[in-house]
Amino acid sequence: MKRTAINPVTWSTELGFNQGETVTGHTRTLYISGQTSMSPEGRPLHDGDMAAQLALSLENLEAVLAEAGMTVAHLIRLNVYTTDVDALFPHYGLLAARLGAAGVAPTTTMLGVSRLAVPGQLVELEGTAVA
Repeated sequence: MKRTAINPVTWSTELGFNQGETVTGHTRTLYISGQTSMSPEGRPLHDGDMAAQLALSLENLEAVLAEAGMTVAHLIRLNVYTTDVDALFPHYGLLAARLGAAGVAPTTTMLGVSRLAVPGQLVELEGTAVA
């Protein structure tokens, strides 16, 4: 698989994402449903704690990737939904650091939403990965 970053402007790379990416030679695509701060039994965790919810959402995203034999290095698209963009920004470095350590800068969109499906959830991560 070959990934080529498409960045007509460069400011986004400093924030950990590319404006676009072409991917050639891949054989599998994984579409990942939104992952939130849920226990393995399906109970919401860390009510009101943005940092803890982001960390667990990322762990749950990585668990889906691992089940498919992939890692965050395979992410080509990441959508971040949050009920409070301003509260998420101070903790966004956790996500950016994990992506940076994997050597990837997937195309990313962050959206502020009025609420998520499960009451009390503050952040949800949805992705697309290729291998």
